[in-house]
Amino acid sequence: MIVRRILIIAGICLIITGLSQAVKAADPGRNDQPIQIKSNELTTDTNNRTATFIGKVSAKQGDVTIYCDRMVIYYSDKEKEVEKVEAFGNVRIIQLDRTGLSGHALYENKAGRITLDDNPMVYRGEDIVKGKIIYYFLDTQNSQVVSEPGKPVMVLVHPKKKEKDGGTKP
Repeated sequence: MIVRRILIIAGICLIITGLSQAVKAADPGRNDQPIQIKSNELTTDTNNRTATFIGKVSAKQGDVTIYCDRMVIYYSDKEKEVEKVEAFGNVRIIQLDRTGLSGHALYENKAGRITLDDNPMVYRGEDIVKGKIIYYFLDTQNSQVVSEPGKPVMVLVHPKKKEKDGGTKP
């Protein structure tokens, strides 16, 4: 019984460490900040090296919050680090004034890439980007939007409004 509790606590520690790596893009000091994960249910599977959060999942660290219906965290056996984090159902990733929406998101730790698919959309204010798949590369802060065959990538950008004093208004 005590060994099982220790394994569960170790699994949760791995989850927290991995999530902090998964959301470090905008604020390099974010890894030093606490992580709060809430859900209706948590299931850990030591043999498959996973932890699954189910029901009204929210994970917050620093200025990044991830909401979804289900989150699965996969960690390696040898290195005890997170390999990937997968979010399913009503995925919403909020960072400052940017929001990403999709039915599915995948964070790959070694590649430093977040993939949004299943009707993805990213918006900032009134500006919107849509495509079949949206990739965001954390290390370079670059992104790539891929369209479906025969359909274009859709980008809607609103021009900045000029103020009377010659400056611009966002």
